[in-house]
Amino acid sequence: MKQFRISLAAQAAIAAMALGLFGITGCTGGGDSGATGTKTDAKTGEGGKIKRPPTTAPGNSAKGDTIPIGLVTSLSGDNKPWGDDCKKGAEIAVDDFNAAGGVNGKKIDLKVSDSGSKPEVGKSAAEKLISDGVLGLVGEVASGITMQMGQAAFEKGIPVVAVGATRTDLADIGNNMFRVCYTDDFQGPVMANFAYTELGLRNIAIITDKKLPYSTGLSDSFHATFTKLGGKIIDEQFYETGNKDFKGQLTNVKAKNPDGLFMSGYFTEVGPLGKQAREQGINAKLLGGDGWDSQTIITSGKPGIIGGYFCNHYNDTDTRPQVQDFLKKWAKKFGGKPGTTMGALGYDGAMITFDALKRAKSLDSKSLIEALENTEKFPGVSGDITLKGMNGNPEKRALVVEVTEKGFVFRKAYEGNQVKK
Repeated sequence: MKQFRISLAAQAAIAAMALGLFGITGCTGGGDSGATGTKTDAKTGEGGKIKRPPTTAPGNSAKGDTIPIGLVTSLSGDNKPWGDDCKKGAEIAVDDFNAAGGVNGKKIDLKVSDSGSKPEVGKSAAEKLISDGVLGLVGEVASGITMQMGQAAFEKGIPVVAVGATRTDLADIGNNMFRVCYTDDFQGPVMANFAYTELGLRNIAIITDKKLPYSTGLSDSFHATFTKLGGKIIDEQFYETGNKDFKGQLTNVKAKNPDGLFMSGYFTEVGPLGKQAREQGINAKLLGGDGWDSQTIITSGKPGIIGGYFCNHYNDTDTRPQVQDFLKKWAKKFGGKPGTTMGALGYDGAMITFDALKRAKSLDSKSLIEALENTEKFPGVSGDITLKGMNGNPEKRALVVEVTEKGFVFRKAYEGNQVKK
């Protein structure tokens, strides 16, 4: 009898339904919550086929001499490295936009609130900013928090431009939802193509954080594409957010002798995973998604993690003028370079919102939503971004970067039409 593999995201959804039947609620580590699974556009890997419900709430309007925009990000908790960079990137965007004259002389008043890396706190922060009169919200860096923000904002008619929330079904909340990052249904196939075509890998094991829907969804999309390309997934192992000892999982992986190991979790666990994999004699090429994106992974994961590859939105070795100009402004304002890609995405999320304000018919939330929906080829730090006709999800490129002892190095860029799914 033929055996069918139930997707990890589907398993997460079933578990969530079961918990709901018993009145149990909760959230996973990293601020992520809920299962992924929305169908995406076959060309770009970004959602674009589903008609989203329109918000009918009136939203807010700019009544004073400034334009209030809210930023919700993780300034404390597990996601703090991402949240700090996001805030700094948004602050540079405010500086740039206001220095250029704002909108008819009105400047941006950025109101910042901490989500604490928790969905319920992020929702409360968004609700407070909305009650304070912001026209739109930028954030968050994690999908579960952004889902809560988005639902609260939809009820009030406020647009949200997500920064690092890659969860596929995020934009289905309503026509108020947008993002400047790609989705998990795009980065999974990107890494599968890179592994199969560029690295020549054929037998891969997958290790998934079963409590993190970001991880289960990313593992699913990688699995589906890699096998379609002709590769084999020869083992699948699981852990839970917060685990520190992976000896059991890695012993099982080593027995299968894979040439690649795809680790779909966050940097907090992936670093130790990579280190322990090498200590146990696993010589497979290490691969992952944008959840690896923190320089701390080098310290926690070396020497094992060195030489691994992951998908990301931006890299500071990219020679595009938008990247190099951004880095100069960062160094001048804060010193050094962003530690994570959330600096660039924070800038893009804020600036694409401000750019839409300039094109809006009037300074109110409804007009801002309409202007965001008509964004085409916005020249962001993370690449050119088009939202028009994409139901809130960007048409943009993705990068594959290599982990080295000195940082993350750009290796290959993928446009949507280059990715076999």
